[in-house]
Amino acid sequence: MRRLILVVAAFGLTVILVGCGEPEQVVVYKQGKYQGKPDAQPWNSEPLAYESGKWTKGDKATWETQIKTRQLGQHEHKRIYQ
Repeated sequence: MRRLILVVAAFGLTVILVGCGEPEQVVVYKQGKYQGKPDAQPWNSEPLAYESGKWTKGDKATWETQIKTRQLGQHEHKRIYQ
């Protein structure tokens, strides 16, 4: 019985010590290679269906107009005194 208790205690201690370890996390970069997601122009995306996005995909002017309108709607001074 004593041997069983020692085996269980040793196993529990091993599990606890293994759980506390952290593997080394190193990122390997390839020289001259961009590994991230390529950025796209914001006006080249589709307007969101659930928001009031009213711009044409690919048209920078309508996108800028929509952004300015949205910013004016968030401006407290403009909202109060309109």
